[in-house]
Amino acid sequence: MKKLFAIALLVAAGSLLHAAPPAKAAAHPAGAKADVSKMRAVDAVPYFRFENFTTANGLPDNHVFSVLVDRDRVWAGTENGLAVYENGAWKTYTTADGLAHRAVLSLALDKKTGDVWAGTMGGLSRVSGGRIDSFTQLNSGLSNDVVYGVAVDGESVWTATAAGASRLDLKTDRWTLYNERNTPMNEIWVYSVSATPTKVYLAVWGSGLLEYDQKTGRWDKYDDPDGETEMVLFKDQGLIHEIVTSVSYVDNILWAATYFGDSRYDGRYWHNFLTKDSGLPSNFTNVVKGLDANRAWFGTDKGLAYYDGTNWAVYRPSMKDGKPEMTVRDAQGNINPVQVTSAPAHNYVLGIDFQGEDIWVATAKGLSHGIRQHP
Repeated sequence: MKKLFAIALLVAAGSLLHAAPPAKAAAHPAGAKADVSKMRAVDAVPYFRFENFTTANGLPDNHVFSVLVDRDRVWAGTENGLAVYENGAWKTYTTADGLAHRAVLSLALDKKTGDVWAGTMGGLSRVSGGRIDSFTQLNSGLSNDVVYGVAVDGESVWTATAAGASRLDLKTDRWTLYNERNTPMNEIWVYSVSATPTKVYLAVWGSGLLEYDQKTGRWDKYDDPDGETEMVLFKDQGLIHEIVTSVSYVDNILWAATYFGDSRYDGRYWHNFLTKDSGLPSNFTNVVKGLDANRAWFGTDKGLAYYDGTNWAVYRPSMKDGKPEMTVRDAQGNINPVQVTSAPAHNYVLGIDFQGEDIWVATAKGLSHGIRQHP
């Protein structure tokens, strides 16, 4: 039942929507993280001018599940193919080119080779020098053909699938499967993976977070101590919810997104974020991207959110009239509206990546390029 619900959410991601707002200039100073506690909240957070891409601009589909920046190129995983934006134009790869499935859910870059790995609804594809090779349960050791997440760490390609996780050793072509038999996961529906040279984290639907120690090969598990509820009974109680949708491990800090709030874990203390006590626009969070120990971006069903360790900023089309909207919440909980003339293409945010100071955002109604604005 849980799986059917989530599949419906993915599909619904592209069918909710209303037209993207116009994208014009909005300028203001960017924030510097070191002094945010001493700055006005509206001066501490970054400002962007958003340009939005849809089928009218060459995208193969407006339903964009994932986005990946590769230097000057930007890859978009859409409902109808994998697209790459280069030199001002879009090129699309489809199943006719060898793509495993038309719906591309996740993307990862092998920085060593330049290969792009695409997790799809029908297998895993590798784009290398314009050639596409695809891996499925029938021709490889992939644990399941529905690949929600993919990450590259050195010679390993990790996948988060609808039936556990799998790891491809690029040196030996050997696959290793991880499921309820050899890990502490109760559910085997893995939604996201974050891989580093020291730790690998899996976000598991209904089974919390799993941690893999690359050195020892041991697994550890983080659960919501009160089960599948979003209540926070006491400070530092642990993971906010068992249904984890995204994980990001950076600077030894674990950022986790769920459909019932978000969590940050520094190895000793947990901090949970809910709409009632933070600047999150919604507890329903599809994706989290940590920048460092203090800063992170959140993609929710009600907008794009940024947290600098003190202040929050939300970028979205207004929930009332669809007009571009930006709000800033300070440490005291004061919310200040900021006048802007552009916003991401839609409130339902599914993917985030960065290009220098710019941000790219995959939404259910187009791909957005947030161009950083300075005074």
